[in-house]
Amino acid sequence: MSEEVTIAVDAMGGDDAPGVVLDGVAQALEADGALHVVLCGPAEVVEPFAAAHERCEARATTEVVGMGEHPAEAVRKKKDSSVVVGCRLVKEGAAHGFFSAGSTGACLAAGTLVMGRIKGVSRPALATVIPSPVRPVVMCDIGANADCKPAYLVQFAQMATIYAERIVGIENPRAALLNIGEEEAKGSQFAQEAYALLKEQLPNFAGNAEGGDILPAKFDVIVTDGFTGNVCLKTIEGTSKTLFKTLKGVMMKTPVTKLGALAIKGGLKELMAQVSPDTYGGAPLLGVKGALLVGHGSSNAFAVKNGVLTTAGVVRAGVSEIIAQTVAKGA
Repeated sequence: MSEEVTIAVDAMGGDDAPGVVLDGVAQALEADGALHVVLCGPAEVVEPFAAAHERCEARATTEVVGMGEHPAEAVRKKKDSSVVVGCRLVKEGAAHGFFSAGSTGACLAAGTLVMGRIKGVSRPALATVIPSPVRPVVMCDIGANADCKPAYLVQFAQMATIYAERIVGIENPRAALLNIGEEEAKGSQFAQEAYALLKEQLPNFAGNAEGGDILPAKFDVIVTDGFTGNVCLKTIEGTSKTLFKTLKGVMMKTPVTKLGALAIKGGLKELMAQVSPDTYGGAPLLGVKGALLVGHGSSNAFAVKNGVLTTAGVVRAGVSEIIAQTVAKGA
């Protein structure tokens, strides 16, 4: 039986909250009998749900951080928001992890300011599983740190490697630096300095990765600064959505193409599942004390379910503790 774990969930996080969040939490509770949830949000939303579901506790809050608010300012001012309260529950030990599909900026600010950084971690970073049709590829950072020092990328790679091993299940992951060429001397001064540090300090470093190496899964972990990683991820996701939409239009064009679509319907569904960002439900903020997973604002119930379950998995795998030990060794 799985280890019992308590996850705080932001009931108001996401474009379609609270409906899809409640549905997703219900599915997560059904899927994991050792999961407990503390649902954070307005009393009229969380209390009826908790009363109707075992292993769910309501934590009523009076404030919500909007998507358009300044993240750090909102976290400082709105102490009783669902995001801040969820992170505070983790800090106080009332929950082991927190999941939200709300404002990414607010989650990053609350995770850093409320939960706190692991000692020795220079900058917490967001990691994600790239929707590759070949096999999972972990990328870090994807938006938490737009401006970086080369040394930060070493820690990003260390933390992403741990996530790749413990949560994604990749044995002996090979890490690479995202660059404009595979040669060691390629790229900006920043990239060359980062390459030298990674080569010296990261045992699983395998060199430079070009953009075309990501989807074919030539490497298991791709490390980069948050600005580049965010642009890269959104380009991949946008391209994937556009291609599937275009393909659907082509296949629904004539009776003959419709028959062809029917013949490969099962294969297309399998491919869509492989490249869907909903499979893991969100991106972990690595480097904070505890588990924090940030879901897409457009998350559906399936994504919320997987996000909550992945957060529980991060707790059970002791990802934060392993990061702390790894960083301490390198100090």
